[in-house]
Amino acid sequence: MRRILSIGLAITFFATLTACNIQNQSAAQTSYDSTKRVGGDCEAGYCDLIYVGMPKEINSVDTSAGWNEKGQKLLITGTVFQIDGKTPAPNVIAYYHHTDNNGYYSPRNDKPENQTRHGHLRGWVKTGPDGKYAIHTVRPAPYPGEQIPAHVHWLIKEPDIENEYWVGDLMFEDDKLLIPYQKNHTVGNRGGRGVERVLLKGDLQIAEHDFVLGLGVENYPKRIGGEK
Repeated sequence: MRRILSIGLAITFFATLTACNIQNQSAAQTSYDSTKRVGGDCEAGYCDLIYVGMPKEINSVDTSAGWNEKGQKLLITGTVFQIDGKTPAPNVIAYYHHTDNNGYYSPRNDKPENQTRHGHLRGWVKTGPDGKYAIHTVRPAPYPGEQIPAHVHWLIKEPDIENEYWVGDLMFEDDKLLIPYQKNHTVGNRGGRGVERVLLKGDLQIAEHDFVLGLGVENYPKRIGGEK
């Protein structure tokens, strides 16, 4: 009986040790040196969500679920430029996500990818030869009870850079929370202007938002003129 118990304990110990080794190997494989990573550090589990539910074919125009939900319809459109700020950048994926009309990153039970911390108002666009993109969505609302202006989050994946990286949020010039917020916070221009004007076309609001790849991005390998 003691022998059987000893064998059982040995098997349990070996299984636990093996599992720990697998976990450690997995952690080692997914870890990175933020001092060398393009874009620097990214909050654990945040940037990886760009790949959750990513379609195989991505167009330059996307319509989020918010377009058909309650709230102000919003068109975000612009051009993705190379680091020189002039040359259109093709085949660049821009991933976006934002709050709903009530200020929440609300999940939706239709698909697992719509149940993450990014909520269900999320999507991807991929630039063509002209670098242009367009997103039809609903205008995000600010977080309830907080004094942070409403905004859209972005992640960028370039075809010739190994990892994705985050760029600055898009905020809106007519947001009543913006001026008080700017008194105590700096709205940066990482990857493009942080604040854009909102134009009106009938019942539609339009925000033109361009990106400049590498602008203010740590460890960005490209230089103006195409050199690395």
